Amino acid sequence: QVQVVESGGGLVQSGGSLRLSCAASGSIFSIYNMGWHRQAPGKQRELVATIFSGGSTNYADSVKGRFTISRDNAKNTVYLQMNSLKPEDTAVYYCNADVATIKTSAFVYRYWGQGTQVTVSS
Repeated sequence: QVQVVESGGGLVQSGGSLRLSCAASGSIFSIYNMGWHRQAPGKQRELVATIFSGGSTNYADSVKGRFTISRDNAKNTVYLQMNSLKPEDTAVYYCNADVATIKTSAFVYRYWGQGTQVTVSS
């Protein structure tokens, strides 16, 4: 079993910064890609950023230049540094970890965290 837990959300004023963290734990054989998605009220979940196993990254156009994704492989943790936040960044942010478990190392499954609320006031 694999658990994915996010932390670091909260309320911030427009122009401010927040740092989200996401740690994966449990019967992990290997973690491949990790990423962040978000879902605003009444909208579909959208990809925010991905960091691949080799360290390369990908960002949604709406956050390029403002958000930075990084990972600490020793801690099975991914971070999202969010700067210059805007009210339209308000959403529940979900972390994903693509994991091969000890039991099924030949297969990679996507595990999701429970989400953390980010609210940006104008």
